[in-house]
Amino acid sequence: IRKHMKATDSICKAMTLMKVKKLSHVGITHPFGDARTVKQAFPAGIDTAEADPFLMCDYFDMKESKGKAKHEDELPVNWHPHRGFDIASYIKTGTGRHGDSLGNRITFKTPGMQWMSTGSGVEHGEGGANEKGVVVQGFQIWINVPAERKMDDPRYGTVPPEDLPVVDLGKNAHARLLAGDAFGKRGPFETVQTIQMIDFELEASANITFNINEGMDTAMLFVYEGTMAKSNDEEDIEAGGIILFDAESSERGIELVTSTERGASALLFVGKKLKEPIAWHGPIVMNTQQQISQTLQELRSGRFPPKRVDWDYKRISSKPN
Repeated sequence: IRKHMKATDSICKAMTLMKVKKLSHVGITHPFGDARTVKQAFPAGIDTAEADPFLMCDYFDMKESKGKAKHEDELPVNWHPHRGFDIASYIKTGTGRHGDSLGNRITFKTPGMQWMSTGSGVEHGEGGANEKGVVVQGFQIWINVPAERKMDDPRYGTVPPEDLPVVDLGKNAHARLLAGDAFGKRGPFETVQTIQMIDFELEASANITFNINEGMDTAMLFVYEGTMAKSNDEEDIEAGGIILFDAESSERGIELVTSTERGASALLFVGKKLKEPIAWHGPIVMNTQQQISQTLQELRSGRFPPKRVDWDYKRISSKPN
């Protein structure tokens, strides 16, 4: 009897749901400098301290306005720098295209992802792979890294659809693993800070419960399509809603339920807080303003990025055979 009680207690503890700290909503931002907008889950919906180590999540679902690039060196999201964090472009529809100072020039199918651990610095550009009118849906996600790793050599990866693990969870639910370990699989985004990023696609009448990993103290769920009928303490979370769970407690469980009439898609972000100072200047994320000033000086003097190929990466024809 005593053994049975212990086993039952363990199961109950394992399935205890996290409390919801708050339900927020996306903000609308203009990252392209024109009329186009994106829905920003954080920091617009959840502030940087609460989202730590996650810095930014922009969600876009728009028609390609310019069509395919007319020249091999044309990248509509023009060349720009990054330093001091990890970044992923997770594209669900359309075709992804990317070029960078490490010499990569990649086009990839969707759902797919290209990621960078920007480290000491990367310059890159994106876009130009889709015909005019094609709907491009996806996310740009930034994750902070510890102070001692901000000047690591940059790394890059491209992930085609066949390399993004998809797990059939039963009960009308599937999970696509972007980063970290979950459901016996591992996501391909190689972040510096340990995280979990999972894209849940739930049909009508889905009902799943699972635990986030131990040692994590940030957990957010961004419902980007449909309606989540229930998640822990919250009900009827419409598209654009972001739940911040109390992951600093001993509870680990998350429940996702859809109605009998409507499904939902939601992106889960789980991580370990860095609790470090942040100095943020556009695409540069460091720990002090002095480091920001140093980066800007490098940009002005042409010394950025310090780690790059020895040919003109903005002209693919100059790449050695």
